[in-house]
Amino acid sequence: MTKVIGVRFRIAGKIYFFAPGNLEIKRGDHVIVETARGIEFGRVVLAPREVEDDKIIQPLKQVIRLATESDFATEKKNKEKEKEAFGICLEKIAKHGLEMKLIDVEYTFDNNKVLFYFTADGRVDFRELVKDLASVFRTRIELRQIGVRDETKILGGIGICGRPLCCHTHLSEFVPVSIKMAKEQNLSLNPTKISGVCGRLMCCLKNEEEAYEELNSKLPNLGDTVTTPEHLKGEVTSVSVLKQLVKVVVTLDNDEKEIREYKVEDLRFKPKRKKNKMSEEELKEVRELERLEKSEGNSNFED
Repeated sequence: MTKVIGVRFRIAGKIYFFAPGNLEIKRGDHVIVETARGIEFGRVVLAPREVEDDKIIQPLKQVIRLATESDFATEKKNKEKEKEAFGICLEKIAKHGLEMKLIDVEYTFDNNKVLFYFTADGRVDFRELVKDLASVFRTRIELRQIGVRDETKILGGIGICGRPLCCHTHLSEFVPVSIKMAKEQNLSLNPTKISGVCGRLMCCLKNEEEAYEELNSKLPNLGDTVTTPEHLKGEVTSVSVLKQLVKVVVTLDNDEKEIREYKVEDLRFKPKRKKNKMSEEELKEVRELERLEKSEGNSNFED
């Protein structure tokens, strides 16, 4: 076991472990640490704790110091410089006629490097742009192409739920989301209904996946034959996953059909099939979503 603290450098960014050493550090403090990019200013989000050695990426860097007033002033100045650099980069992109959208600019704390994040439909030859920017800022320049999910995480926004986006507020990393999750939750497979601001499947589909899988495992499939408490055979027409209710079409003694609703525990039926067949229309929607979900290539360039 090793004693570590967890540090973030961006809102809802990935948490990195550092050794606190002999410093008295608590959650909410700001610290100066050394990273692969250089000296950085970060916020402590995990108080000192013991973690297993196999969860730590070696070598584990030690915290240089707790942030001072001077460090806060430097960080504030860097934020102002980032806004200025953003405007300059926009001008240079227009000058070189490049098909790219600038998303964000980030200075490392020690000003050793300036990172420019952008999106583009394909690969962009920005070698001349990098040279131009290097001549202006007189430091190392890195242009990093990101995908639409990363763009939305950086910029933030409001989801269809009316709340700030999960990826911008608390999700450290993107969780794998699949169309199966939407189907498991009986949601429409219409891309506009289950896609987020970024145009990809909503991250929140993952939130209730386990609960829905557990509840669905207790229910029959649509079209299954069940036996009711009255010993009548019937066909399942609809299910309420959260209420665990099942609507069944039963045939009465006079050959009349009637729709009745039962609690799932009152019915007898075969265990749920593992695979759930989809209609042609659903398959088309799934293929469209899968096309949208194809991973995007990222490209980086430094000078």
